[in-house]
Amino acid sequence: MRFLDTILDIIFPVKCILCGQTGIDLCLKCLKDVPGAERESAKWIFPIYDYRHPAIKKSLWLLKYKGKKRLAKIFAEIIYEKILEEFSELSVLQNFTEPILIPVPLSSKRYQERGYNQAQLICQEIIKINSLREKIDMQLENNILIKIKETEHQARIKNRNERLKNLIGSFAVKNSELIKNRNIILIDDITTTGATLTEAKKVLKQADARKVIAFTVAH
Repeated sequence: MRFLDTILDIIFPVKCILCGQTGIDLCLKCLKDVPGAERESAKWIFPIYDYRHPAIKKSLWLLKYKGKKRLAKIFAEIIYEKILEEFSELSVLQNFTEPILIPVPLSSKRYQERGYNQAQLICQEIIKINSLREKIDMQLENNILIKIKETEHQARIKNRNERLKNLIGSFAVKNSELIKNRNIILIDDITTTGATLTEAKKVLKQADARKVIAFTVAH
């Protein structure tokens, strides 16, 4: 598979979708020019970029639907820096230590259709970065928060209350003993109204998680 990827990269060189620099799908230099998330979100949700920016919208679409998994590493680096920034304060003021990293899950049907969960890919890259830098005592758990109900795409529902109704009962917790009194960091690619993250947080808190916060690429 890697050999095939190498051949494809030679025939169709990877280029930054903004500046055209070869070797990377979206370069960090271009990302510095992307505006940060400005729209209001819950205080426990930390989005990085404004989703309305064309580069962010396109790159997340490529990651989610076109198999551009390398973008997960780029976004993981950005989110990791944001986690460090917030963690330094939270660990002292709110005893937010030894967090468990949990990706927002897809339903079984959607996972089979796509073949991967983009939030999980980002989480895996965050753990790789952290293992090299050893900044946070943090672990990844992919099999705690699960999606048990197929729901309509949130992007098709404009009203926040309707989005919340759409998600009721869609998440469940497995192995709840692993998160009892533990701090949780949720990871997702996009937050719009925060309905998905709110429902996920509710279920985790019902399973006796201590404190739940979330980071997303965009809002």
